[in-house]
Amino acid sequence: MPREIITMQCTECKRRNYTTTKNKKTMTERLELKKFCRFCRKHLSHREVK
Repeated sequence: MPREIITMQCTECKRRNYTTTKNKKTMTERLELKKFCRFCRKHLSHREVK
């Protein structure tokens, strides 16, 4: 199965807030998105972690 579940971590507070899927064959680099962090209570960058 090419799509794998990944976890998104807030770059500010380092909490793991989101899970999503991505295609490992087409997207080899780490995913980074602006998402709402409910602990920081603002929109921040979230990065893919293992």
